[in-house]
Amino acid sequence: MDRAGMSPMELEQIDLIMAQMGRLRAVERKISQASQRFMKLNETDMRALRRLIVAKHRGDFVTPGQLAKYLNVSSASVTKMLDRLEKGGHLTRHPHPQDRRSQYLQITAETHLAAREQVGKIHAVRFEAARRLSVAEREIVIRYLAESADDLESAMISLDSP
Repeated sequence: MDRAGMSPMELEQIDLIMAQMGRLRAVERKISQASQRFMKLNETDMRALRRLIVAKHRGDFVTPGQLAKYLNVSSASVTKMLDRLEKGGHLTRHPHPQDRRSQYLQITAETHLAAREQVGKIHAVRFEAARRLSVAEREIVIRYLAESADDLESAMISLDSP
């Protein structure tokens, strides 16, 4: 880290930004865990349901194999998970309209509503925090988040390279 030419106050500000980003991640983990407890699901289950919600909005069909690939789990693991989610009333399986040998998955209306309500509450809180900022402050936050994401993606590429 290049700290050359930075005043103690500037370094303290950066430390505070890093601390608040860590705090935000910790709060988001707590929210995720609370949502999992509320819906009586684990993290992989929640990721699967989020994928099915996105598919529903896009009008896509998600097969068990596609979901296994998305979740990076074996087909046996995804089958076990789907059996559990279906039994719990979270999803249904249907014959695939283009491939008779396959089936597609669909989130149930009840689970979709429960997830939307949970996400909606959190989104509303985030929206209010952004609403309290001025236009100029929002531009700074947007730039910081975008540059952080870009820099982290670049760092990931270098970590993946031998």
